[in-house]
Amino acid sequence: MLVCVFYLSLVLSFICADFSDEDFYQAKLCYTFKGSHLEECEHTIMLSFNKQNMVEFNSTRGNWIGFTKYSKGVAKKITNDPFEKSLRLAEPTICEKLVNITQYIGNLTTPPTMTLNLVKLSDGEHRAKFVCSAYDFYPKQIQLTWLRNGQEVTEGVSYSSVMYDGDLYYQFHSYLKYFPTSGERITCMVEHFSLSEPKLVDWDDSLLSEDMTLIAFGLCVLMVGLIVLSSGFIYYKKHQPHTTPATEMLARPEDLLPGKPSVTE
Repeated sequence: MLVCVFYLSLVLSFICADFSDEDFYQAKLCYTFKGSHLEECEHTIMLSFNKQNMVEFNSTRGNWIGFTKYSKGVAKKITNDPFEKSLRLAEPTICEKLVNITQYIGNLTTPPTMTLNLVKLSDGEHRAKFVCSAYDFYPKQIQLTWLRNGQEVTEGVSYSSVMYDGDLYYQFHSYLKYFPTSGERITCMVEHFSLSEPKLVDWDDSLLSEDMTLIAFGLCVLMVGLIVLSSGFIYYKKHQPHTTPATEMLARPEDLLPGKPSVTE
């Protein structure tokens, strides 16, 4: 990073123009290693002004080049600068230190933290979706495999992309659409550089059994409620007080004849 700052300052020293606070300067330094032991080192420095590439240095090429008419003259001045040439002598030392850092980072491994969850789908079917998630692992390469009773499952399987968390670690998710059946063993198998052997995460189907128990309990409560309601209705009908219909209270014509007592008497 200090090298980039130096070269950016060096380029600006050759530019005799006035700049405002809105101008934007950027320096990029990229190291590339080749060979089984990273013995071949190449670095590239790119200096930009207001998102326009100005000059670039490539260690294999050994000189600076410009991308605009003005920056071509600047590149020539930097290449011929005595102090800049002295920095070329430090390149082997810088590359050696960067190789050590790269090898150290390459040996870092962090095992994933695994979770296995069941998400019910509201698509009118009795399907469910298992979600197998791997968190906080490094390096990026990882593989998740679904197993049903120990056998690999490929139908109904989908994956997310490997997502970078921004703190060196990654996360990855795999999905399985499935018709859950009590007694079957669903397993998510993870393979990663940090693991000496595949790690198995089994789904606890007791949670599914608990759901079935709750459904059965709810049905029992509903049946008991219907029985109590029916019994109450029958009891009410049997013990309802008897009332004479209004039509029976009306006098019949023959009851109004002489000598016949009236119903209302």
